[in-house]
Amino acid sequence: MSQMPKQFISVSSQEEALAQLDAHGEELQILAGGTDLMVQLQQSGQRAQRLLHIENIPGLRNITCNGVTGIGALCTHRQIAESTSLDNYRSLRQAAAQVGGWQTQMVGTIGGNVVNASPAADTLPPLLIHNARVTLVSQSGGSRAVELGRFLLGRRQTDRRHDELVSGITLARRPERGRDCYIKVGRRSATEVAIVGLAACVTPGRDGRTLEDVRLAICSVCPMPKRLYEVEHLMQGEEISEALLEEAGEIMLKHIDPIDDVRASKRYRSMVAPRVLKHAIACCIENVSGDLRPWN
Repeated sequence: MSQMPKQFISVSSQEEALAQLDAHGEELQILAGGTDLMVQLQQSGQRAQRLLHIENIPGLRNITCNGVTGIGALCTHRQIAESTSLDNYRSLRQAAAQVGGWQTQMVGTIGGNVVNASPAADTLPPLLIHNARVTLVSQSGGSRAVELGRFLLGRRQTDRRHDELVSGITLARRPERGRDCYIKVGRRSATEVAIVGLAACVTPGRDGRTLEDVRLAICSVCPMPKRLYEVEHLMQGEEISEALLEEAGEIMLKHIDPIDDVRASKRYRSMVAPRVLKHAIACCIENVSGDLRPWN
């Protein structure tokens, strides 16, 4: 079992948090909702040197849509799932609604999900397809923004420096005719860690048969969530067909090399992932035109 931390520090402003990080960054573990951190401490049996509680910092729970869509780091998954301000980011709302159960969604935060960098983090594929940028602030360095794909370095590894605080995430504007979705496969869907999670954003051509733009990202099959750029390039500008989708699934498997773990075997993931890809593309197309099934 985990032991109590040597020191519990609660701050009520960003300035206070940055001062603590500047002074004790290497010893501090940041605590907001705690849905990931407390489990990790309990499982590892380690003792946190100091916990920096940031949940009471005002201004980090806002969702703004002034030209650029911004999500504060302390926005909870339930807040995101229910936000009509994020109607153009359906995949993110769907993913947030499937992060654990209601208890987790009510207290778990988007910032925590990003910084935790779990290979199975539901919100990361939607953020990746919407070209999310992570905003980090520090007392000495000010503010910097990093593309999420560059921010994620590996399993539970990120580009956050010890003296930095993730203050928010910005999203690129979704293509006007684009539609997006998040598909999760798990034993009990919302309450279970994903076996395969895939986000897609598809913009069909005006002829209804070609793919003008395709963005894809996957989680829970690799050491870290990732964009499927090779599959995107294959499908871009092509006419939708069963043959194209089959080829896309084959290309995807070559570049993700599915893992074996306690939740599912490599063989199972290799069978499921191409089907999830096909289903996600279908969902996006059907959101544009309900009766459009061009590869049938």
